[in-house]
Parts: sequence; C-alpha cells; structure tokens
Amino acid sequence: MDETSRKLVRYALRTRYEDLAPATVAACKSRLLDTLGCIAAAYAHPVTMAARTLAERYRMDVNATILGSSREVAPEMAAFANGVALRVLDLSDMYRVKSGGHPSDVIAAALAASELGQRDGRSLIAAIAVAYEVYCACCDGIDLNSQGWDQPVYGVVAAALAAARLLALDEARAGHALALALVPNMAMYQTRHGELSSWKGCAAANASRNGVFAALLAQSGFTGPEQAIEGKHGLWDAVGQFEWPVKPGVATRIERTHIKCFPICYHGQSAVWNALALRDRVRVEDIEEVRVATHKTAFALMAHAPSRWAPQTAETADHSLPYVVARALIDGRVDESSFVPEALREPRVTALMGRIRVAEDPALTARHPEASPSHIEIVTRDGAKIANDVRYPKGHDKSPLSAAEVEEKFRSLFAHYGSPAQASRVVEVVQGLESVGDVGALFEAFKKNRGER
Repeated sequence: MDETSRKLVRYALRTRYEDLAPATVAACKSRLLDTLGCIAAAYAHPVTMAARTLAERYRMDVNATILGSSREVAPEMAAFANGVALRVLDLSDMYRVKSGGHPSDVIAAALAASELGQRDGRSLIAAIAVAYEVYCACCDGIDLNSQGWDQPVYGVVAAALAAARLLALDEARAGHALALALVPNMAMYQTRHGELSSWKGCAAANASRNGVFAALLAQSGFTGPEQAIEGKHGLWDAVGQFEWPVKPGVATRIERTHIKCFPICYHGQSAVWNALALRDRVRVEDIEEVRVATHKTAFALMAHAPSRWAPQTAETADHSLPYVVARALIDGRVDESSFVPEALREPRVTALMGRIRVAEDPALTARHPEASPSHIEIVTRDGAKIANDVRYPKGHDKSPLSAAEVEEKFRSLFAHYGSPAQASRVVEVVQGLESVGDVGALFEAFKKNRGER
C-alpha cells in the first residue's frame, strides 16, 4: 500500500464518533435528512424506477434495503438504486474548491454497508462524516475535473472507505478495498458535456455501487494493486502528484457543503435567486433583454455549449442557465415540474431564452469558489434597466439553511412519496440517530405502511 492510500485508510478507520464536534454531527444528520427527501421525491422518477427494477434482479444470501421498497437486494445494487434516487432530481448537496461534486452521493454506500456491518446510528454518522471528508479533501487538493475526470473518481474512494469502516475491515483489507475501487473505476468527465443523458444522475450512484463491491471483495480476501495512487500507472501518473489533505480525527468539511434550494446545477442557484428577486418588478412581455453575468465554471457548465440553449432533455435543461432563468422569470419558481417534456417545449420559454445573454465576468470568477456569485440586468422595451446581485445563494455555507428550513425542504419533498405522519417518523429517527441501536429503524420509518399515500 502506498503512503497516500495508507494515510486515507488510517484516517477512515481510526476517526471515531467521539472525535466529531457537535456541529459536525448536526451537519451529518441534516445532510442525511436532505438526502432522504431527495430520494422520496424521486421515488416515481422513470430513471429511479428503472434502477430499482434492475436492482431487484440481484439478490445474495446477505442483502440490503432499497429505501421505500419491500424487497432487499444485493448490497452494491441497493447502493446503486438509492444513489440514483438521491441524485436524479439534482437537488442534493454540493461542494467545490478545485474540483467539485455532490458528496451526499456517498450516503448511498454508507446506508448499504451499515446494514451489513456496524448497524448503530453512531457508526453511520461517523462513516458519513469520514466519507464526506475524504471526498471533499480531494476536491480541495486537485482540479481533476478540468483534466477530464469526473467526480466518481473521488466518490468511489470515499464510498469504499466508508463501507470498509462499517464492515470493520482491518487496515490491510481496507487498503485493498481502496485499490479495488479506484483502479478499475476512473470515470470520465464526458458525462457532463454535450446533451446530457440519464447517466448524469447515475454516475455517482455507480461509484457508490463500486465502492461497496470493492469493500465486499476485500472482505472476501481479494487483493488489489498495491500502489493504486502513487505507483507507476496509478492515480498520480494519470493526474499529477497532489496532497490528499485529511487530518486524523478531523471531519469538518461536511459543514461547508452547500444545500440546494432548486433542482438544478448548483452554479445556477444564484442566477435563479436573482431572477426571482427581479420578477415582481417587470412584466415578461416588457423584457427586451436579460443580461446574465456569472463566473467561469457556471458559464462553462451551463451556458457555453449549444445544447444549453436548446435543451432536449431534463438533464440538459437543469444545467442550462438561460432555461432556468427563463423559467424563474415566467413561473416564479423552479421545481421538478419545470423539467417535464412539455415544459421544455413551451414557446414562451423558448422565446424568452432568445432574449437572454450570458457572459463570464472576470470579477465574479475571482470570487469563486469562495462565493457563487451572479449578476442579472434586465433591459425593458422602453429602455429601463433593473438589476440584482447574489453572492451567496440560500443554502450556501455562508448563507445556510437553518435546521428548520432543511426539515421544511425534506417535508416538501417527502410529500411526493408519503404522508405527513410518515415524514414525521423519518425526521424523528434522523434527529435521534446517535441514539439508534439499529439502522433498520431508519429503513422501517421510510417504508410505506398499508393505507398511507
């Protein structure tokens, strides 16, 4: 095992629940509740249903739970199905420094592994905190995305180490799990370019699946390449040498992740808030031009490609700045209904998108990633101008949602799936998770009771 792998393994296995600050524990519970809301709202989504149907074809002698389903499936397939559900609406949390992604993806792996190993709530909380730290530390250490590598590269490492911890693997086997996760599963950033496919919401779920499978392989005695990160043809050879900055006993990066308010690419959140702030000050039919200024990453992901100006899929539309700004101005909201097929073809939206201009502003780029800024100026047909700026969209770690607001988001999302009484049961389990002796209580709370919607 190379030194970076050893550092990550020791960090993952030796960080204890008792090392976690109260704020970190609270952040773990809020991210878990937010994730469960995303899963509930996406339960009937076609891609979620397809993932669930596929997963239900796979069973072992020891299985794990698909949230909301009465059937247990092979653990890695439970991680995949739950991972698809939590990401497919693009409402899960986000983190970006040099690289970026959605660290709550690793919760799918932690949930599956918790059913097989250390089943108490404190173990699950610690595994989530450790997985977030490993994931986000890589984002701090190197820009893999601009080199063509996608977020599952660090997601699969975080998932494998969370699973290894919950399965109580020793350091040697956890090292093999890391290697068996990373070496076969380098994911390409092509996933997020061009007309986006359903795989956009599945790639990180696949990382959770592969992370759990790697831990199960290691538990069964399989060995992995011994120099997965630092060796010849290892990760450093592919991306360059970098420091993966984790510190023993410290797991605070989860507190700095951003929670989304709208089901769109995070880099469009501030633009939607801007559009909503301006909407009551102008009639759509009076708009001559909408000028959106944003930072470089937002422009590259949400406005540069031609597909972002004529989105044909929901996955592309929720990554289109002109589309989400137009929807906000016309509807006064951006939610799941904004991305149904008939919404994508609505003539009013197409017409308004034609009057939207998007440009990178170097001054805004200089503020990112510390902030996620945008500026919108609307010019009316009579020449009047109105404008608004947002530096930290609601949900950003510098403009955070309160615990009550996270719960409100969860209940709103859960209403698509179950009753208010059932939502309260899930909230109760999550809020008291550190006292839960068996995570089965969480899956039971999420399961629909007969007669409940």
